[in-house]
Amino acid sequence: MDWQPSCSPELLSLRAQTLQKIRRFFAERNVLEVETPLLCSAIGTDPNLDFFTTDYQLPPKQRTLFLQTSPEFAMKRLLAAGSGSIFQICKAFRNGESGRFHNPEFTLLEWYRVGFNLSQLMNEVDKLIAFLFDACPLQATQKVSYQSLFQQTTGLDPLVFSCQDYAKYAHDSDLIDATTLCGHDHVVWLDFIFSHQIQPHLGKNALCMVHGYPACMSSLARINQGNPLITDRVELFINGVELGNGYYELSDAKEQERRFDKEITIRQGNKRPNVVKDERLLAALELGLPDCSGIAIGLDRILMLLSNSATIDDVLAFSISKA
Repeated sequence: MDWQPSCSPELLSLRAQTLQKIRRFFAERNVLEVETPLLCSAIGTDPNLDFFTTDYQLPPKQRTLFLQTSPEFAMKRLLAAGSGSIFQICKAFRNGESGRFHNPEFTLLEWYRVGFNLSQLMNEVDKLIAFLFDACPLQATQKVSYQSLFQQTTGLDPLVFSCQDYAKYAHDSDLIDATTLCGHDHVVWLDFIFSHQIQPHLGKNALCMVHGYPACMSSLARINQGNPLITDRVELFINGVELGNGYYELSDAKEQERRFDKEITIRQGNKRPNVVKDERLLAALELGLPDCSGIAIGLDRILMLLSNSATIDDVLAFSISKA
């Protein structure tokens, strides 16, 4: 019986219908569908992501290529070359990820809107989600800043780090081992507290957009013009499930390279696998990325919510255990 698909014929059909609706949504807005390589010579530097590599044999030479964790860098190269607004539905790959909401191979919807700021992108996301959930409408969309949400829940200011205050909150909230796991790392503390105390309660039968993330947490987003302590970044949640991550895109090549180098240093300190910095992306940014905002949404998680499925395996034709 191990040969059989992970999901039902009904959910295969739901996936096909959802992809058709997404393509119709963007066609009506004259957003171009594109394809970019899944195998590339460089990879993202995010300290929290691991990746797959493969050996490209072209005798007498051999090259190591990376399966992409997102199509973002190649899509930005298209934007810099004058593509205009674009979207893509593709596979992405993240090593070591498996669980209720994770499969190492998964489907992403990613799009970029030239001339859009973050607020305009959020409005378009709202329309897309409403369109996809038209058969089971959600409640009114919620938009809340990261800082206000964090303060209301914990009493802590996420923009000002005090290890002592964070440790006291963890102790009072019975967050066992938080101090040991997080140490003196502000970003790790924020991720830990947010995932345990805040995220599970976000978006009860509604789309919740959390925006204005602390500047220390965003590798690819612009610093907010009005507040240098935050970036123009948004994350999406429905029923506590994280669905997507979007930015008012950073276009400064020198600042992007500085952030890459910082993340590479963090990876080295944590003994994570070595990465190859994407010099082609940096060259594209140097030429000039148009003013734009973009977002990536996990389509398998959307399908889980649309079908009320308990695990990601239920909406995949073949999960990793059957691949």
